[in-house]
Amino acid sequence: MGLWAAGLPSLNDRLGLGPARLGSVLLLISGGALVSMLVAGRLVDKWSSRRVCWFAGPFSGVVLLGPALAPSYWTLAVLAVVFGLGLGVTEVAMNAHSVEVERRYGRPIISAFHGTWSLGGAAGGGITSLVLRAELDPQVLLIVAALVVPFLYVPAARLLLPDPPAHASEEPGGKAAGSLRWGLIALLGLAAFAGHLSEGAAIDWAALHARWVLETDPAAAPLAYTIFSVAMTTVRLLGDPIRARLGSVRTIQLAGLFATAGYVLVLVAPLTGETLRVVCAWTGWALAGVGLATVVPVLFSAVGAAGGPVGRALAMVTAFGYSGLLLGPAVLGYVAEASNLPTALVIPAVLAAVVALTGSPAIRALLRHSAEPAPAESLSGSVSGSSPGPSSGAAS
Repeated sequence: MGLWAAGLPSLNDRLGLGPARLGSVLLLISGGALVSMLVAGRLVDKWSSRRVCWFAGPFSGVVLLGPALAPSYWTLAVLAVVFGLGLGVTEVAMNAHSVEVERRYGRPIISAFHGTWSLGGAAGGGITSLVLRAELDPQVLLIVAALVVPFLYVPAARLLLPDPPAHASEEPGGKAAGSLRWGLIALLGLAAFAGHLSEGAAIDWAALHARWVLETDPAAAPLAYTIFSVAMTTVRLLGDPIRARLGSVRTIQLAGLFATAGYVLVLVAPLTGETLRVVCAWTGWALAGVGLATVVPVLFSAVGAAGGPVGRALAMVTAFGYSGLLLGPAVLGYVAEASNLPTALVIPAVLAAVVALTGSPAIRALLRHSAEPAPAESLSGSVSGSSPGPSSGAAS
């Protein structure tokens, strides 16, 4: 994902896409991911997250060959859907597994897993920048990544939990989301939607903002995304003790505040002097990364702490979030085409504030939900191999 996002300016130059068509490609990737997520939750509950990770991870790497080799916009559009299908299944499977690990570990740890994902994003941006500075072909970099990355999943997959907890198929009635109410899932989904759209805006448009609006040179443009990724990675690696100290509600409130402040700095950057605009924008992307770093881990951990089958409940919240990635690229691209990119970035700036406004009441409701007594068969199925204590502590 890091190589893909940092390579978007080069892909745009190679195929002459423009904001609207590039936004459509990003829309198709997110659409493919959303469709596969709805299936992935059932696969995880039926086969286990470990088994799904085994085939989904390598598949999501090798299908990067499609966008990398696409000779035209229309070919890219078709292959982007396949790329998204691979990403969606992997997203649900690996996050479901992280919830299972946190349940057994006994204290918050999900944020660290997201930190390693962000570390890959930062590495992708840095590698792309080095390739461009060396005047090498960025298309070759994507092809090499698509061939090498699938093999990197193998040693990681061998270390996954060998004995997954009980799944939804064992639960009487086959409830898709445990005992979570649909209203609560919708509130969690709204917070995930806002967070994903704001994060996706940085992933997809930070480098392009630096190139088009700030008029940096092509080799420096990917550094905007890299700075965002480094900030997000750092905070995610530290996010678990932060959440343990501040609590989930306070953490997600601060997350929305920092992300909003970051986008404000990005928006005012073009209005500053020539020597300050890059510093102002990059500071803004760093703050946005700091704020958005803990949103998804906190929400996913809260779903896991509520108990019950993880796969389908997590898939539904993730699907809500990815609908933000589904709508975001297209909306931002079309708004940028009709007016300009800074105007389009007002949208994620507003939604960054929505994270705090909807996330905190959703977490409070989940804390009340997890404190309620559950049927004996539900408890025995949801915390197999662990005690109820760690699950409750994961969201506190």
